[in-house]
Amino acid sequence: MSVERKLLEAALGYEFRNPELLLRALTHKSHAHEKPAAENAPSEDNEQLEFLGDSILGFLISEFLIERHPNLAEGRLSKLKARLVSAAHLHSVALRLELGRFLLLGKGEQMSGGREKPALLADAVEALIAAIYLDGGIEAAREFVRRHVAVDLEAILPLVDYKSALQEFAQARGLPTPRYVLIQERGPEHAKSFTVEVRVGDLWSAQAEDHSKKTAGQQAARLLLDQLTSQNSQ
Repeated sequence: MSVERKLLEAALGYEFRNPELLLRALTHKSHAHEKPAAENAPSEDNEQLEFLGDSILGFLISEFLIERHPNLAEGRLSKLKARLVSAAHLHSVALRLELGRFLLLGKGEQMSGGREKPALLADAVEALIAAIYLDGGIEAAREFVRRHVAVDLEAILPLVDYKSALQEFAQARGLPTPRYVLIQERGPEHAKSFTVEVRVGDLWSAQAEDHSKKTAGQQAARLLLDQLTSQNSQ
């Protein structure tokens, strides 16, 4: 598997010092159970690694989201985290890495399409995260998660309600309630664009333009929140 291993390591962006950890992360229980095991021998499949990887992934995604969105309330952070650690998202990560081709499966699992099963592939991603952690430490696992899992945020960010986040920020610091005004509406009826301005008192304002008034308001709120956060940290 040395050539295959090199191909996978290139895709992962990580080279294992202990290839046995990578091999175990890729070994489904159906394959391990086909091999006779010595009594009291440690498990050779990836289930325990999957268990560990789930916890490591949750921690690293939580860390990433707090770093990226320091002003979001706990509820919205939880929604973002749930999306990024979901089986559906991890399945998409596995597809990008072409992980299915490298899995070690039992004959029955392979014949039933195991290389394409979403749950099986998502589990393998978690097992890989644990294997990288055990082989290279938390920094190696963090780099993998940020490169391969903490992606596609643009598809997830609509869950972030920047208007609510801005209002909570203003209230917590005794600032006036944010006010939103439609500044401009232009373009033909089928392709209008809207410019929305948000103000907090007389000193702070931001504008954004989009084909949706709602999205323009959210973008303006995000810009102003960034301004206020920067000012508050000085």
